[in-house]
Amino acid sequence: MAPSYYSNARTMSSSPPTLLSRLISALPSGLSAQMQRLFDSQNGGYSSVSTAHTPHLPRSLRRLERSFHPRKLLSLPHVFIAVWVVLLLWGERWVFRSSVEDCRWENWERWPKEATPHHLVFIADPQLIDAHSYPGRPWPLDKFTVLHTDNYMKRSYISLQEQLHPDTIFFLGDLFDGGREWKTAHGNTQDPSWANGLRPSGEQVYVDTWGKRYGEDYWLHEYDRFGRIFYDFWNLKGLDPNPWQRGRKIISTLPGNHDLGFGQQVKIPIRNRFETYFGEGNRVDVIGNHTFVSIDAVSLSAGGAEHATKELTQPVEDFLANVQSLKRKAVQRELSIQAGQEKVLQYVHKVEDLENVDFSHLPTLDPGPSGPELPTVLLTHVPLYREPGTPCGPMREHWPPETPPKGQTSPVFPDHRNAISISKGYQYQNVLSEQDSVNLVHDVGNVKAVFSGDDHDYCEIVHPENKNSAREITVKSTSWAMGVRKPGFLLFSMWNPIDASGQPLYSTPSGHGSTATTMESHLCLLPDQLGIFIRYLILLVLTLLTLTIRAILVPILNLSHFSSPPSPTTSSNNDFPLLPTTQKREPTEERESHRSSNSSSNNIQNLNLAPRSSAARTRSVSPAKGYGLPASQVRFATLPLINAAGYNPRWDEGKSNGSSGPIFDFVGNGNGAGKREKEAVPLKGIKLVWREAWTSIWRVAWVVICVYLWLAYYG
Repeated sequence: MAPSYYSNARTMSSSPPTLLSRLISALPSGLSAQMQRLFDSQNGGYSSVSTAHTPHLPRSLRRLERSFHPRKLLSLPHVFIAVWVVLLLWGERWVFRSSVEDCRWENWERWPKEATPHHLVFIADPQLIDAHSYPGRPWPLDKFTVLHTDNYMKRSYISLQEQLHPDTIFFLGDLFDGGREWKTAHGNTQDPSWANGLRPSGEQVYVDTWGKRYGEDYWLHEYDRFGRIFYDFWNLKGLDPNPWQRGRKIISTLPGNHDLGFGQQVKIPIRNRFETYFGEGNRVDVIGNHTFVSIDAVSLSAGGAEHATKELTQPVEDFLANVQSLKRKAVQRELSIQAGQEKVLQYVHKVEDLENVDFSHLPTLDPGPSGPELPTVLLTHVPLYREPGTPCGPMREHWPPETPPKGQTSPVFPDHRNAISISKGYQYQNVLSEQDSVNLVHDVGNVKAVFSGDDHDYCEIVHPENKNSAREITVKSTSWAMGVRKPGFLLFSMWNPIDASGQPLYSTPSGHGSTATTMESHLCLLPDQLGIFIRYLILLVLTLLTLTIRAILVPILNLSHFSSPPSPTTSSNNDFPLLPTTQKREPTEERESHRSSNSSSNNIQNLNLAPRSSAARTRSVSPAKGYGLPASQVRFATLPLINAAGYNPRWDEGKSNGSSGPIFDFVGNGNGAGKREKEAVPLKGIKLVWREAWTSIWRVAWVVICVYLWLAYYG
């Protein structure tokens, strides 16, 4: 009977070529020859196994080959890896694109076919999470919160730019969460003595720490962080505006109470810093043939307060005193640009005494009260006043409107659950005072629509006549950390074709009455981040439970092992060690017949591992001659095979051959001496279950973690 080595060689050479064998056969001829010589040396100088089909690969390559075997790839842990990758791609990427794609302009606009509307987006209360948001939250959790809120807004904003490509974006305040707390490089930003005790107790304990650790540098870091989320992706789809639009704008000048504070607690140095980097909070813009008036409502609210100063309220008061003239001049400049002849203010060059100058008749671009006027849109961070219990409508997330009694068609009033609460506290006030609201609408004039933020949830109401019956929409926060499950932003479409004098040429009927409208809006909801986390948690529990149950069933049902068998100290399956090895067996019937044809004394002498002479050690000899063994008893050891049940078939082979125990290998050490090593003991019971559970769970875990970190790192 031929030795088992040659039998094994024939089996290997007849097997089909594997992926790695094809790769090695494709190497250049010189490199292939070197690898062949290496494999032959590992084979003790014999090249009986065909490397064209199954080369004698190094152990690391063979392990890699076994890992990519189709049966291993289609195992249960790898199925879970595939499910996790798909879920992560959905929860971190695809769900944002699909949510914004549903809000495409053509899906809800009702303009005529020939219309070329201006597309604008309102973003409210991003409130970047910082040290002020969750001061007591431990280190890993607070970093995780910052990472996910930033990524959430960045992904939403990228999808907005890719899918909608608006012409203009307005931010409605509260760009930062703790912007009012971080001290400036110049000026006093400490709380005045009269404000002691006004802070909530949970915040007061951190004031000293904030004053020492967070200052101008920290605020500038937050400013850069805001830019990396929103400014960096503004031109993601190019600079070109939509057809017949003059350009694209992004305006983030409107301050909120978290940026400056509220009312008499606004600090001048903090406001100066905000306006230095973002621009003045009070401004007039003509966009899409509509006039937008932005108001610093948090500073306006200081008027008449006990501790207010003139320096604090003067800018907004001066702006409102001249806002009508500013509006007319902005409209006149827009009309001149559309006509191709932009007007520039010019003065007569002459010298005259200061006492004789007539300041009441200075040149101006203001055409006067009779000049053209466009529909006015008022922007304020704090909503205008309304009666307590005024319902916000069905799109408010916190509480849906109460069901009206049978036969009543109008909403229930008052509906306190569905309404914005009329309340105030430290550094906030849910709505402006009634007098400030009425005066604001009157001073601005011709207010058709109002857009505000601050509340974090959606609210839509129509004001009474003392506020020009203006429709106000409070825009949802765009951050998932602001107390709403589904954040969002507001799409605003404007189409107001006018002639050279500013008179409208066309208007569509309003969906809210018989009056004409030049504006349409649509609430675009973003994904439910908490719902995404819940899906992750469900799949995590399912993964752990399923893989643990499978590990328990492996020894019970003789399932195939996912974990590799424990590696013995000898070479692995199909390996050919660098040193030749011999094996001692109990004689079988064939060996008995073979031994009967030879002398008994010669066989006994050959089994003695006699040391070689110095001359013999200097020349190459075969294993049979060098170690004093007959050729029939010399072979190269291979890794003991572990079957699906976790047992070693060669263990049983030794017993079937008449031996009383396992088979041992003698490994030559080059000096004629031998070292016996046992085969690996098969795992059984709880050890096998533990190895299967740990290996499969860890395989899924590290791949999923790597995919998640990659998605998180690239936003």
